[in-house]
Amino acid sequence: MRAEVAVATVQGKAYFLIVNKLKEHDIPFLSLLPNEVVPTDIKVVITTEQEKQLINHEKVLVYNCDTGSDVVANDIRKILQGKEAYEKIIIGIDPGEVFGLVVIADGKVNETANCFSAHEALAKVRGVIREVDFAATTVTIKVGNGVPTYKELIEEFDRDLPVEVALKVVSEAGTSRPLNHNKHRRGLRDIASAMRIAGRAGHVYPRRRPDESN
Repeated sequence: MRAEVAVATVQGKAYFLIVNKLKEHDIPFLSLLPNEVVPTDIKVVITTEQEKQLINHEKVLVYNCDTGSDVVANDIRKILQGKEAYEKIIIGIDPGEVFGLVVIADGKVNETANCFSAHEALAKVRGVIREVDFAATTVTIKVGNGVPTYKELIEEFDRDLPVEVALKVVSEAGTSRPLNHNKHRRGLRDIASAMRIAGRAGHVYPRRRPDESN
């Protein structure tokens, strides 16, 4: 696949974090020096605040250590898909010993992950929605009810996520299809279950009011 993304920085830590995130998302990229000529087929250049003035390109994304590489990866996907913002984001989660998680934006799978605690799942969700403009984008999180701990997870989401995020509880009946007993494929099974959860209707979980006490 031809690269449409360029990484232009000489800052080692920033380059390492950006490149790792691009590889994690299977996004091809080209490495450039900040003052190099950008090829015409590159749609977006990622750089740092200190080096952005050296980049001659119409679309430059600045890596910010405070927001992190997850935000950069999300912005890149929107640019490559020709979107200013997504209309609809659905996050499906299969709770359990390993939390399968899938992010579907406007009908396309943007990200999959395996999380190993409710805290890690919450952190992943926060990263996905951090830059979302809720006036333009609806966000729905669908949580499978296959294990009792799903209640704790959805309560934590209710407590810690913006009230604009819709929460739904989804029946997991028929979502878990064993691939085999190989531990290396277990993560794939959890993600596959999260995919099926994301595609189901579910029941709305009433969000608490901002002034409601814990």
